[in-house]
Amino acid sequence: MADPVDNVEIKEPIPEKKSLDFILDIPLQLTVELGRTKLLVKDVLELNQGSVVELTKLAGEPLDVFVNSKLVARGEAVVINEKFGIRLVDIVSPNERVEKVL
Repeated sequence: MADPVDNVEIKEPIPEKKSLDFILDIPLQLTVELGRTKLLVKDVLELNQGSVVELTKLAGEPLDVFVNSKLVARGEAVVINEKFGIRLVDIVSPNERVEKVL
């Protein structure tokens, strides 16, 4: 009597075409940062309408663009149909992104 294992035909899996289409609908958070500052709690409590908070960036300096809290680009503010937008002027290189993480 023949061993049933002898009759099993082993087929190599057919390599599937790798596609990244499945990630295209994943939502990401994009944030544009005008600048930063540090305030004491008492200073925050004293803020009211009309208060001015000085930021670290200079006027006209490129704005930082973050995707999921990671710096990916820099740009300049623009107005589009009475809404603010950002025109990207520099995409951060992969090497620079790695340096920011380390």
